Order: sequence, then C-alpha cells, then structure tokens
Amino acid sequence: MAKNYRVGTGTRCVNLVFRLMTRLGRGKGYRHILTVRGRKTGELRSTPVDIMQNGDERWLVAAYGVTNWVHNARAAGEVQIARGRYRETLRVAELTPEDSVPVLRQYLREVPITRAYFDVTADSTDEQFAAEVSRHPVFRLVSDTSHP
Repeated sequence: MAKNYRVGTGTRCVNLVFRLMTRLGRGKGYRHILTVRGRKTGELRSTPVDIMQNGDERWLVAAYGVTNWVHNARAAGEVQIARGRYRETLRVAELTPEDSVPVLRQYLREVPITRAYFDVTADSTDEQFAAEVSRHPVFRLVSDTSHP
C-alpha cells in the first residue's frame, strides 16, 4: 500500500531546502521550481518538482498524488519552471494512462525517494502502471515552439 503525502513541518523544511538548492542550480538536474497561478486565489504558487526528459520531450509527474499544484496546472493550462537562472513558461497537456506508462517507469528509476508513494515496482505490468495515473497524473510540457 502506497504512502499518502502529508504536508507537515518536516515536509515544509525539506521543500524549503530543495527550493533553495534548486534556485541556486544545485542538486539533481531533474529538480525544478514549478510556479503556477492558484485556481481560487489567482496568486502565484511555487513548489519543487521533478521533470523527466527524454530527448526533446519533457514531462511533469505528480509523484505525491493529486496535490494543489496538479489542480492549479489543470485550471491554468500553463506553468513556469525554473532552475538557477533558467526560467521557462510552458503549456501543460495531461497524458492518457497508456501514454504515461513509459514516463512513470522512467520516473521510478530516476527518482527513488518517491517510490513509497506508488503501488508499482519496476517489475509491474504496463496495466498496473496505467492504473497509477489516476493517483499520479503525468503532464507533457509544451513550449510555444514545440509541436503539441
């Protein structure tokens, strides 16, 4: 049974450290700061996230489940990612469960710290991975110069 993500004091402290490291361009290369407009307040909200990349394709994985950034990204249709001095505004396109499978497999290989939040392992079937998408949506990041 997968763990549930809870935001407590420890999580806030870890996120603060990751946010600071990422703003300085330190740590794992897949880690970025995601900023998205709040769906209710309209205020900008930021959180550290992990972005998967394969060639020119990039994806955002909701490793901790359908959290506020997921709801906000769905409502806004676009996000900003940042790392060090790099910043980019991108559209988001939510993937189907079938299209999410290879991204989720890559995510579990590359980001081991979040494995406890998934009900799949490296040996799970594609169908089992596809079933995870309702709890861990995957978004394709699309730049204005990319093809949708």
